[in-house]
Amino acid sequence: MKPRKHIKKAARRSLKKHYLIFVVVCIVAAYMGSEFTNSLNMLNITPSEEQEAVPPADETQGEVRGGVVVKQSGLVDVLMDALAGDENKEASAEKNKIQNTDNKNAILGRSRGVFAMAVNAVTSGSIYVTLITAVSSMIGSRDLAVLLLIAIGMLLMFAFWFFIKNIVKVVSRRIFLEGRTYEAVPIKRFLFLLRVKKWKKAACTMFLVFLYQMLWDLTIIGGIIKYFSYFMVPYIVAENPDIRARDAIKLSRNMMKGHKWECFVLSISFIGWNFLGIITLGLSDIFYTNPYKICTYCEYYEHIRELAREQKIENAGLLNDRYLFEKPEPEVISAVYLDVNTVLSKPPKELKELKGFRKFIAEWFGVILLNTKAEQEYEKSQAERIRIHELKQETEGKAYPGRLYPIPETEKRRRVESLYYMRHYTIWSLILLFFSFAFIGWVWEVSLHLVSDGVFVNRGVLHGPWLPIYGTGGVLILVVLNKLRAHPALEFVCTVVLCGIVEYSTSYYLEMAHDGKKWWDYTGYFLNINGRVCAEGLLVFGIGGMAIVYLLAPLLDNHIKKIKTGILIPICVVLVMTFLADQVYSGKHPNVGKGITDYQSRAAVLRTITL
Repeated sequence: MKPRKHIKKAARRSLKKHYLIFVVVCIVAAYMGSEFTNSLNMLNITPSEEQEAVPPADETQGEVRGGVVVKQSGLVDVLMDALAGDENKEASAEKNKIQNTDNKNAILGRSRGVFAMAVNAVTSGSIYVTLITAVSSMIGSRDLAVLLLIAIGMLLMFAFWFFIKNIVKVVSRRIFLEGRTYEAVPIKRFLFLLRVKKWKKAACTMFLVFLYQMLWDLTIIGGIIKYFSYFMVPYIVAENPDIRARDAIKLSRNMMKGHKWECFVLSISFIGWNFLGIITLGLSDIFYTNPYKICTYCEYYEHIRELAREQKIENAGLLNDRYLFEKPEPEVISAVYLDVNTVLSKPPKELKELKGFRKFIAEWFGVILLNTKAEQEYEKSQAERIRIHELKQETEGKAYPGRLYPIPETEKRRRVESLYYMRHYTIWSLILLFFSFAFIGWVWEVSLHLVSDGVFVNRGVLHGPWLPIYGTGGVLILVVLNKLRAHPALEFVCTVVLCGIVEYSTSYYLEMAHDGKKWWDYTGYFLNINGRVCAEGLLVFGIGGMAIVYLLAPLLDNHIKKIKTGILIPICVVLVMTFLADQVYSGKHPNVGKGITDYQSRAAVLRTITL
């Protein structure tokens, strides 16, 4: 084995090169529940059952037995009770008990939060009670409704696990492996499995590994041995997602013959870092140890891979992505990227007619006041240059050369090609984007409440189907962070900060303007600040902001540009006037009520419980 000191030194170099993006990848993996979830669990500090005081009877958040709040068993009990044929009224009461319980099985150890609220509604069983009652009333058979909803629910949960959670390890390993060799990892690499149409095949491979590992775990000792036998499968699939599942497993076993013990020793060499993670409540894991571990294992994989190829073990030829581990020669790159170099050699077009203020806002905020023919031509030339510049780092040897990938990438569709993100938005586009994001945010909030409580609630301080905080945040991300679009990792961090400022200031203003009423309260959420913002919510906004910048806004803008100016302007005027009327009316008669502003009582309950 290559000395651990050398492996870890190389891992630290790799981490230093791509620190931000590697940390973000590990955080997303932790939130998805794929790996590193303990790092987040340690940050959730809640009183033990013995320490929980009993709140007043009318404010109890769980069933009180013997002076403590009793935890419910969750999904299994609910389904068993439903199959036993409990009455609807009893089921409804059970739903309320489940919802208001600090569930032991709450997602990532947290009972509240954007992801937790939706997922816990499924895992605790509260959503099943709501759906069972609704469907049974429609089809007239409670037993059939229960079985139908169990089947659908389990199928959806499995689909999410199979296609998303199950594949995160492969995607993350690809990012880390490219990062160890190259100076840049383009954002499009996160979707590399889709681009080569191997997402489903990779998911099947990882599922088979999971199944084998689960069966071997029944033998305890065999489970530990097989864990290290299958250790290389995610790395193998990241290199060659076209490999057959059984071949990937067999190849990993052959590669790890005689190396399982040294891999075990390498794993326990992080024991000091793990202890530091306990002391820092998981913070050191999140911001250093987790990505450091993956960087180390990627270096170890490279070492084992070279040994396998030298020894010519069976199927070692399937490890055929040469340029994942070494940079191609300049002449090789020049031959396959000839068209890119030709375009880059030409001087870029400029908007000569833009001067003064118009030029300033176009360059700094990506906004153009009009949509003249000259501006349209400029946008088309920019689209082509953005497509070429995405390949520029590859031609310079700074990023993985996708055109040299053993599996040819599928040509993107024309409408996808037009989703260039370094574009200028007109005033009219920004107005419609504002209302689009505000409506999407409203649908998102209403849907979460529908999932968690089974009741439709018109969320927000306004009465219309829009939440302006989402619209404002989306537009500000496009405008204020315009200069950062070419740097996705920095864009993500600044999006989180910007959304945090918008959400905190909006919450503060609403409380001051409406006698302390709260339209949201994150008290009890993961890393919240005065109940106004929380880490989990900001992570969602960060991911959503990236989707807005690189996918949603360009897609919507393409459609908005097809609308004739004579129709577009009146639509914008009507929407703005309606919105302003709602603002004026809601200033005197804000949208309040259960599920909208009933946070003060909830906060009082939480404070009582934790005393």
